[in-house]
Amino acid sequence: MPKSDDTTPVAVSLAEIARLAGVGRAAVSNWRRRYETFPAPVGGTDTSPLFSLPDVEAWLRNENKIKNSVGPLERLGPELESLGERDATGRLVAAVGVRLSGTEENGTPGEPFGSREARFLTHVSEVAAAEGAARTFGFLVDRWLRTHVRQITTTPEPLADLMAEIASTVHPGEVRTLLDPACGTGSLLLSGAATGKDRPVTEIFGQDNDPALAALAGARLAMAGFAASVTSSDTLLADAHADVRADVVLCSPPSNERDWGHSELATDARWVFGLPPRTESELAWVQHAVGSLAPEGVAVLLLPPAVAARRAGRRIRAGLLRAGVLHAVIALPPGAAPPHGVGLHLWVLRSGEPTTASRTELLMVDTAHGLDTTSLGKTGINWARLRESVLAALRGERTYESVRAPVIGLLDEQVDLTPARHIPFTGSVNGIELRRSWTRFDTHLRELQDTAASLAALAPPEGPDTNSPSSLTTVAELERAGALTVLVGQGLPEDLIRQGPPPKGAVPVLTVPGLLSPDSAGHWLPGADVARGEVGGTLTVTAGQDVILVGVTRAFNVMVDSAAPSVLGPSLYALRTDPAVLDPWFLAGCLRAPGNARQAGTHATTSSRVDVRRLHVPRMPLKEQQAYGEIYRKVASFERELRDIGSTGAELARSLGELMSTGRLRGK
Repeated sequence: MPKSDDTTPVAVSLAEIARLAGVGRAAVSNWRRRYETFPAPVGGTDTSPLFSLPDVEAWLRNENKIKNSVGPLERLGPELESLGERDATGRLVAAVGVRLSGTEENGTPGEPFGSREARFLTHVSEVAAAEGAARTFGFLVDRWLRTHVRQITTTPEPLADLMAEIASTVHPGEVRTLLDPACGTGSLLLSGAATGKDRPVTEIFGQDNDPALAALAGARLAMAGFAASVTSSDTLLADAHADVRADVVLCSPPSNERDWGHSELATDARWVFGLPPRTESELAWVQHAVGSLAPEGVAVLLLPPAVAARRAGRRIRAGLLRAGVLHAVIALPPGAAPPHGVGLHLWVLRSGEPTTASRTELLMVDTAHGLDTTSLGKTGINWARLRESVLAALRGERTYESVRAPVIGLLDEQVDLTPARHIPFTGSVNGIELRRSWTRFDTHLRELQDTAASLAALAPPEGPDTNSPSSLTTVAELERAGALTVLVGQGLPEDLIRQGPPPKGAVPVLTVPGLLSPDSAGHWLPGADVARGEVGGTLTVTAGQDVILVGVTRAFNVMVDSAAPSVLGPSLYALRTDPAVLDPWFLAGCLRAPGNARQAGTHATTSSRVDVRRLHVPRMPLKEQQAYGEIYRKVASFERELRDIGSTGAELARSLGELMSTGRLRGK
């Protein structure tokens, strides 16, 4: 790592300033234009300027743009990034993990550090003493990964845990030795080691071609309390663990590589099932994993779906089937791992003497199509349901998403192992589920009809002066009068927010995308952490009957948060009313008018923001407000029933189509 100049200031970008202040980047750019006192750049370029962190922090405090000083953890982020590029800072984060884990005597990753890097390590140790070693190291790892997200692909934690559980389910005995020959930052090794808590893994081996990632993997394992041997070199060309025979191999190998050593390795002893074609680097990794297994060992590899069907690899696939080595092929839904638009495959391989079943059958599981994960939206994955389906199939239970395909039927000209092409489409819909769907549809229909009837009875009054609008006030005037308080949503570190079905006591995190797509996967924070203020940053937590407002014109919406408490994300506002003066449902109904949002929009860009304090509200006595509030409750219920009956109707249409296509639909 090159030594740094001691005089170089800790610099932050515009995006970092926005994160510190809890605003959007456009707001920071606006501050630069409006305020002559805004700090001048100290580096960077005209399009990506960098600013001194101490100067920015002082300016934010002086201008009342930030209520508190930047926390000790948050300061570490820009300080780290000021010390070098990806590889340099990656090795520095690894050095932090080694130091905080107490294993520094085994050697610090990377080259000797300069004085600024050494001072940073000392600063981190001081922060860790107050914030905790694990939390401090985890913050730096997550920050580094987010900064370089386009250059580094990691295995999502739920998928890593699933792969480890698959290996544990298939492996017949104790898992003593664990290997990942393309370990990256060590996610799979961490999951595999954690899965063996009751039967501890005694030897952990990792290897990666990227020195920074290998160092980081070793540090993460050390911080988690696992002794591991992680090296950096090209596994296919220079296997550092050639003598290791692992009980379990977990691996997400690089894909679509052309320069993987095809010519140099033409006579390699690992190619038991055939020399991998130059275009099939994934099959080189498959055979390497098989060759690394101990007797009765299990390997689980994450592979692109094309590996199961490309013509160039059919001979190797056929060899794996004939030898009984390939145990299962599991198709995952899109979104389970990068690239998120592709449904990747898991290949489960076994060594040792194959059983009769493994010689004659291949387990195929199709969670990409057969498993319903639509309840969590287009990008959400129902990991609990997916895990249940996959593990049940591996245990030999019959599921709609799996089949044990005869090997003899797969050994044709293509040797296509894509699960969707072999699982019989018998459909998962039965009569009981269909009747339940009709019951839900009828319930929503009755509720919709009742609400529609009460709303249809409403009409504008007739007579002189009835078309004259009431006098209007603004949110700003109501705020000055003490009738309401405006609360602003804040940005939160992504590493603190959890996704998926929330457990009991969790506090939901409201975001603009989440409010636009109510069926999408939910975001939440542990309720205890919110109560203790241990989630970092400044939280905006709603109370019962707060009016939630989306402050972006294109996504403008207003609702009453009946499920409080909730944590507000960026571009969201909460209006907390004084119930003795202002009815929240009346306020929400009036603010929601589209014309209101257009009038209060900034119109500065295509994604115009709404100036909440310029929104208009009619002046009315509280009793009249409450009457209008009841009307808006019915309007909200009407919209909710419309949405629910639409989704239930679509579900019914899919079910009826499935039953019809399989000849299981009969008239009375």
